Amino acid sequence: MDREFFPDISHRIASGIGKAVCTFGMIGPEDHITVGLSGGKDSALLLLGLAWLKERSPVKYSLRAIMIDITDGECDTGPMSRLCGSLGIPFEVLPCRVLEIIKERNEKAPCSLCSKMRAGAIFAKAVENGSTTVAFGHNMDDVVETALLNLFYSGRFKCFHPRSWRSRTGLWLIRPLVFLSESEIADEVRRLGLELIPPLCPFPRDSKRERIKNLVGTLEVEIPDIRSQVLHALMWSGEKNHWEG
Repeated sequence: MDREFFPDISHRIASGIGKAVCTFGMIGPEDHITVGLSGGKDSALLLLGLAWLKERSPVKYSLRAIMIDITDGECDTGPMSRLCGSLGIPFEVLPCRVLEIIKERNEKAPCSLCSKMRAGAIFAKAVENGSTTVAFGHNMDDVVETALLNLFYSGRFKCFHPRSWRSRTGLWLIRPLVFLSESEIADEVRRLGLELIPPLCPFPRDSKRERIKNLVGTLEVEIPDIRSQVLHALMWSGEKNHWEG
């Protein structure tokens, strides 16, 4: 596919993605990376950032994108198709009955089930298309909220690793946005005028995670760098087991 459009992302976003890639050794020569697109701001900026880095990095790698349509074909995926087309990145939509299955099961934790189903479908397709790596758009807020959720509700100070090996699929999972906050990502998406897909989920957000998000927002008034401090604690406290696979 030919690239038609390439917006100039900000130095802050570019350096944040570059720092994550270098710090955790996320991308190697000839890697074939499948980016999981949700249609929201995080995954859209992730795709754009990796495409931007690909143009400048001495390490050669390829990109493709997959979107799991949880509405089983009812969603207008045009915005993501146009974004991928403008960047010259192969794009595929996989319709899936996620919402229907959750409703049928009267699932008490729809966020968790939805996440697992979408991830499973993306990894299966990535194996099929010969990828070496899958990239997800988890950001610094996701890291902090997950770590605090585990601390307060499970008594463990742990979080997902920015780069982890998935032995069942033989693929790496990377999260290149871990040094970028949700607000920074939202500001950049607005600045670039990226077209997104409205949220597809009709279910309430995880109440525990929402409480943690609100708590962090409250603490941020007195501790402006609270997110980076938690991330720093995960990375440099000397305890390797703070990261989960």
